[in-house]
Amino acid sequence: MSMKKNYVVETIRKAQMMDMLEKGKRLDGRALDEPRKLTIETGIIQKANGSARVSLGNSQVIAGVKIATGVPFPDTPDKGLLVVNAEILPLASPYAEPGPPSEEAIELARVVDRGIRESEMVDLTKLCLVEGKSVVTTFVDCNIMNVDGNLFDATSYAVVAALRTSKMKKYKVEGDKAVSTDEVVPVPIERTPISVTMARLGGAVIVDPDAEEEAMMDMRITITTDDDGNICASQKGEASTISPELVLKAADTSIQVGRAIRSQMVEATR
Repeated sequence: MSMKKNYVVETIRKAQMMDMLEKGKRLDGRALDEPRKLTIETGIIQKANGSARVSLGNSQVIAGVKIATGVPFPDTPDKGLLVVNAEILPLASPYAEPGPPSEEAIELARVVDRGIRESEMVDLTKLCLVEGKSVVTTFVDCNIMNVDGNLFDATSYAVVAALRTSKMKKYKVEGDKAVSTDEVVPVPIERTPISVTMARLGGAVIVDPDAEEEAMMDMRITITTDDDGNICASQKGEASTISPELVLKAADTSIQVGRAIRSQMVEATR
């Protein structure tokens, strides 16, 4: 997530960064298509149906899953609910403030939610108990613990890890009512979506921008792919443009980088 309006980047630092990017290097030593170190921990919230803590570089996000029953949306009477919310805690950044969700937090939640939903990670039809009346509701609340760039991917990975390890009560239908049993089953996971966020700085496209790179980026694009390498969702940020050639390059990069991250995700959430 960009904090551009809050950063004052010295001219000499920006010139140094752009000079290194022209040579295919970054200030922190990474290659242009190299993400930061990713750490995934699960089961950190005992009372949640599923939870995960993800660190992407110094950006850290905690996600918790709460599962209950509720009424389906009118336009999808045969599907359960899946909703992602995000909050940037005041302690996460000098620029985060208490109060209602900021525009950045709302955009963050929507982009992550769309990537998870459009990939059909969770089979929502299996969460329907009584069509039009009762479904399983899955809410994922994300708390941003530390901001150091690219909250989109860090938050998405936390949500995916939490959902992949979530458990729920098995329900049985008695008449037109759903009753929970003592049996616990996994959430019906079908796919493992992985988002990859890239930033354009001048003519260079870099993967997983840190806070300093975000402060100077011209534009941002987040692309989510599924297990088969299909693009499920994409979101462009910032006012600047991106050429068709760079869009195709970003798409290919998201597939390649996403494949390696997905392997780590699957291994960490077995």
